[in-house]
Amino acid sequence: MKSFELYIHIPFCKKKCAYCDFLSAPADYPERLAYVKRLKEEMAFYREACEGFEADTVFIGGGTPTVLEGRHMAELMDALRDCFRISPRAEITAECNPGTLDGNKAAELYGAGINRISLGLQSASNLELAMLGRIHTFEEFLESFGEARKAGFRNINVDLMSALPGQTVKSWEQTLKKVTALHPEHISAYSLMIEEGTPFYTIYHEDELLREQGEKPGLLPSEEEERAMYELTEAFLADRGYRRYEISNYAKPGFACRHNTGYWTRKNYLGLGLGASSLMENVRFSNTSEMKVYMEQPFSHTDIQKLDRNASMEEFMFLGLRLTEGISRADFQKEFGTSIDLVYGSVLRRLKSEGLIGASGGRIFLTRYGIDVSNYVLAQFLLETNEIH
Repeated sequence: MKSFELYIHIPFCKKKCAYCDFLSAPADYPERLAYVKRLKEEMAFYREACEGFEADTVFIGGGTPTVLEGRHMAELMDALRDCFRISPRAEITAECNPGTLDGNKAAELYGAGINRISLGLQSASNLELAMLGRIHTFEEFLESFGEARKAGFRNINVDLMSALPGQTVKSWEQTLKKVTALHPEHISAYSLMIEEGTPFYTIYHEDELLREQGEKPGLLPSEEEERAMYELTEAFLADRGYRRYEISNYAKPGFACRHNTGYWTRKNYLGLGLGASSLMENVRFSNTSEMKVYMEQPFSHTDIQKLDRNASMEEFMFLGLRLTEGISRADFQKEFGTSIDLVYGSVLRRLKSEGLIGASGGRIFLTRYGIDVSNYVLAQFLLETNEIH
C-alpha cells in the first residue's frame, strides 16, 4: 500500500484581505453548498484510481474552510473516508480564521475527526490586524484558541506575519510573546510579501522597491528592521522550545506539520477543489481555477507535466533543502540511481566554499547564512543553468 496526502481547497472567505493573492473570494450560502456537493463528486471520481493508496495526512485549506457550516465540514470528512483509505493515525488539519471558529464549530470539527487546527492570527496588534483587513481582533483569536482547546485539540498551529506596514521590532516581539504564552504546538512565521494584483501592491509597491534598492521606505519597515524581526523570530522561539524545522516553520518536539513535510520531500499528494495542485507518481497536474468550469464541466486537469529525471532531481533539491535537516545523500542515490556528487558536485563545492551549505552525517543542508539567501541558493540546483559533472 502506497502512502499519499490529500489536500482539499475551500476557496471561500468572509472578506478578502488586502494582501491576499490566494484563490479565494466571498460566496453566499447556496454557492458554498453547491461547492461542497461538487467536492464530494470529485472525491468519488478519484475513488478507483486511489485504491492502492492510503492517506496519512489530510489538509483542508483555503480561503477559510471554516466559513462552511460545521455539518458540511463533517460531510466532507465522511465523504473522504468513503472514497479513500485514511490511516487511523492520519494528521488531519483544517485552516481556520478566528472570526469563523466558535465553540460549537470547534466541537463539530473535532467530532468529525479533524485533529489539527491552523489559526490565521497574523498579528496580536489590533491596529495591525485592521490594516491587513483581517475580520477579527486579537481578543476574538483568544476566544477561538480557547474554544479549540476546550473541544479537545492538542495540536494547534498559529500563523504569524512580520514586516507589516507600520510594524516595529517591538510590536513584533509583543506578538511573539502573546502567542507563545498560549503554548501552541506549532508556529508559522512569514514575512509579508507584496503580491501583484492586490490592494497592498498598489499602496506599497514603490515602498518595496525603495527597500530593495537599500533606501529607506516611508511605510514599510526598513531593510534593517525586517532583518531584526527575522533574527528575533528564531532566537525568541528557540528560547521557548520551538525548533525551526523549515525556513518559516517552528514546532515543539513531535509537532512538525507532517503534511507540509511530505510536500517538501515530494510525497504523492492529490489536490481536490478549485485550483488545487497534485503530484501523483511523478506527474504534476492542477484543477481549473475557473469556478464555472469546475462546477459544470467534467473533471479534467490543466498544466499536466510528467517530470523527467532532471526535473525530479531539481525538485528533490530545492524542496528538500527548505527543511533545516536538508536532504539525504542516500535518498538521492536510492531515488535516482546515481551519486548526488556526480550530478551536483561542482555546485555543492561552490556553495560550501561560499558558506551557504553544510554537510554532516550523510545529509546536506542550508547554513544559517544559506537560509537567509535561500532563493539564491535553491536556484543553483536548476540543472539547465549549471554544468553537471
